[in-house]
Amino acid sequence: MAIRVALGASPGNILRLITRQGFALVASGVAIGIVASLALTRFSAAILFRISARDPLTLGGVAGLLIAVGLLACYIPARRAMSVDPITALRDK
Repeated sequence: MAIRVALGASPGNILRLITRQGFALVASGVAIGIVASLALTRFSAAILFRISARDPLTLGGVAGLLIAVGLLACYIPARRAMSVDPITALRDK
């Protein structure tokens, strides 16, 4: 990231780059998880109490929560990377 900042990338560009890449990973993980959970409903139905294994509200809520936590996990390091002085970061390597 320091190289990008040294070459003139704005802090907003760094933030967008990191969050976009992180969101792609989080979204693909959530999509794979939803497909897997729908494929395994026969096995998970026995351990669920008073809820369907294919409840769209629950699946959507969990997916939304995972996406929010994943984006927060991407935002915090991106915020730190935006404030790094490029000269200091390049000298440390």
